Amino acid sequence: MITQLRGTIVAKDPEYCILDVHGVGYRIFITPETLANTAENKEIMLWTYLSVRETALDLYGFLTREDLVFFELLIGISGIGPKSAISILGLTDVATLISAIAQGDTSYLTKVSGIGAKSAQKIILGLSDKVGKVIGNPSLKEDTDAIDALAAMGYSISEARSALKEVPRDVAGASERLKRALKVLA
Repeated sequence: MITQLRGTIVAKDPEYCILDVHGVGYRIFITPETLANTAENKEIMLWTYLSVRETALDLYGFLTREDLVFFELLIGISGIGPKSAISILGLTDVATLISAIAQGDTSYLTKVSGIGAKSAQKIILGLSDKVGKVIGNPSLKEDTDAIDALAAMGYSISEARSALKEVPRDVAGASERLKRALKVLA
């Protein structure tokens, strides 16, 4: 199993990058955030998961071991494959996802294309005991409300999430978080 790769990114695509490791190019599926935080022709180390299927061997890459572990937890849920899991990780950081699961917030998970209420409930049921007694993120509901408001203004969900990631966690209240996100987007 390939667990980690260190090399130079030689090409980027919206869903993956090509990592050159001593002359061998590996196609590694990554989240949009990882894609944004990496640059071509720069050396990088990625934690990887090798997905073996009848017709393909796919590598999924993560900047942190925490992301890899959470990815493996997600694909352990019946009906959640690697593509869905990487999309879920593309929503936000792992801490926020853990908070959403701990709080039983299915609406947060259903923002991923292909994840309906039934699948979101499966994820929550399957992972709630594994994520432990995580103290809820008080801004989770506020972020969801701010994302909905930004989407109503015409911004994409990914633009809204990216802007909210830039807003400090100590900024409380959906309206205040929305104002700060709009400043980031401006």
